[in-house]
Amino acid sequence: MRRPITGEAPVAGRPGLIVADRPTAGSPPVPPGTGTSRSRVLAGGIVSSLAGRMVGLAAPLLITPLAFRSLGAERYGLWMAVTSLTGMALFADFGLGNGLLTRLARLRGTGERQAAAREVSSAYALLGALSVLLMVVLVATLWWVPWPALLNATGPAVAGDARAVVLLCFGAFLVNIPLALIQRVQYAHQQVAQSNLWQAGGSLVSVALVYAAVTGGAGHVPVIAAAVLTVPAVNLANAVCYFAWQDRDLRPRRRHVRAAVARGLLRLGARFFLLSLLTSVVLNLDGFLISRVLGLPAAATYAVVLRMFALLTLFVTLVNLPLWPANGEALARGDLAWVRRVTRRMVCLSAGVVVLPGLALVPIGNDVLRLWVRAVDLPPVPPTLFAGLAVWSVLLAVAAPLFMVQNSVGLLRPQFVGWTGCLLLAVPLKIVLATRVGLPGVALASAVTYGLTVLPAAVVGYRRVLAGGSSRPERATAAAAVLGS
Repeated sequence: MRRPITGEAPVAGRPGLIVADRPTAGSPPVPPGTGTSRSRVLAGGIVSSLAGRMVGLAAPLLITPLAFRSLGAERYGLWMAVTSLTGMALFADFGLGNGLLTRLARLRGTGERQAAAREVSSAYALLGALSVLLMVVLVATLWWVPWPALLNATGPAVAGDARAVVLLCFGAFLVNIPLALIQRVQYAHQQVAQSNLWQAGGSLVSVALVYAAVTGGAGHVPVIAAAVLTVPAVNLANAVCYFAWQDRDLRPRRRHVRAAVARGLLRLGARFFLLSLLTSVVLNLDGFLISRVLGLPAAATYAVVLRMFALLTLFVTLVNLPLWPANGEALARGDLAWVRRVTRRMVCLSAGVVVLPGLALVPIGNDVLRLWVRAVDLPPVPPTLFAGLAVWSVLLAVAAPLFMVQNSVGLLRPQFVGWTGCLLLAVPLKIVLATRVGLPGVALASAVTYGLTVLPAAVVGYRRVLAGGSSRPERATAAAAVLGS
């Protein structure tokens, strides 16, 4: 369904601690007005995230009819099948992007520009090498793997295009692995609006290029190329502009690459990677369980209803993601008062925005479904299913700002404990309640297990960060800075 954006526990008494409401020894003082300025940047980032997402959602709606008419049903289905395979590889950066975001945000707060340059160069070196390696594997196996048969391309013409489509889609995806780091660099420096503007512009360029390819009579493969190559091309243009003119000090350079920094990024990135896998399993297991217990039609109904609530949780993710770097910079400066104040406000905002439409869907959800799906074989959905998913969505909204505080310092252990407990408890409870109650039982089990496991972990981790602590990733950052100086 989606992947949420999500160290070790802090230990009191270590250098660089943030204690109470005052800066730590060695932390830069908080200049007057810093919190207000940070809040304005955060608000701008939230608004731009929502606007950018609206453009990003509109782009496929415009591209789909153009591409479908140009490619035909079978060739368009081939493209979507390959795209689904790349979608399964969303974790291909092994968490290094999230690790870089966490460490850069903290270094921005401490003002360690040289250390930040080493982090950026080391991250680009790691993901660049990974991208090249995977690209070599793709090209070497392209003719060995029977892609037309695997993708069930029966028509001779479509089968002849299968390998070209695979090379385009996977090639664009692999090239974009290091190029997408520019978004993390901009987020870490709280240039969220700028990053979102580039992404929204990329979506518009993609629509324009596909339209030009279709109306210009280009072949089938060029139409697909116009759609899939835009994202890495825009990220490349963004990176060139940023490092060439806006922040030359952070420009990736070979002399800034450090083995110690790379190892620290790999350690922190690996934890983010494993956490992403864990949360993805928990959040996407319902369809499989329901199909096994209640059958495929019930799984289809649940998936359609869940898609409605996915829009609410997408909103929660968008408005809370800019908190990640802002919290990292504030904590590095010892500005705990700002973190507490903004976290409380974001909890209330996130929950409030989800509560209203969630409650509205309980009485009118079936009417909305009929207008949206327009399928005669979609059975009426019990209002209790909408109610259960609404409660679950509110719990997700409440926990999101708390997780952004923990992510900002790389404190992931409480999240591992919470999500592991949720997985172990949710699977048997969902099977039992699905058998006895039906689909509402699955939603109820999701809400209950999340409230008993993940939400307490979010609260515990949040309090541990504010109580003060320095995790291993931050110590590794400091060590790498000393070694590279």
